[in-house]
Amino acid sequence: MRILLVDDSKTMRNIQKAVLAQLGYTEVMEAQDGQDALSKAPAFRPELMLVDWNMPNMDGLTFVKAWRSTNKTTPIIMVTTEAEKSRVIEAIKAGVNNYVVKPFTPDLLSQRIQETLAKTPAAAA
Repeated sequence: MRILLVDDSKTMRNIQKAVLAQLGYTEVMEAQDGQDALSKAPAFRPELMLVDWNMPNMDGLTFVKAWRSTNKTTPIIMVTTEAEKSRVIEAIKAGVNNYVVKPFTPDLLSQRIQETLAKTPAAAA
């Protein structure tokens, strides 16, 4: 499964990549912000995206809205420190399929990925 990891923190991307590897996901492309993700995603054709909210150049919410304008099906999990209910609702309205608050455990990330993929049959194919 191709996963696009969008986070401005190299450390955070490394942590998420390590968790994904433990779960058996090795086809991972990294992007350091929303603009970087928009330039890489069309050719990579991710089957799942893990997107941070707070990033320079283009934040995660702006990226999700831009991506959703042309792609309605790719499952997106917002992985962020933004824990306020209003922010979660805003992200879901923008098109996020699931939400993980940092810091998270490998088990929680795994659970959110499984839930998200179970809800989006196109991604499991």
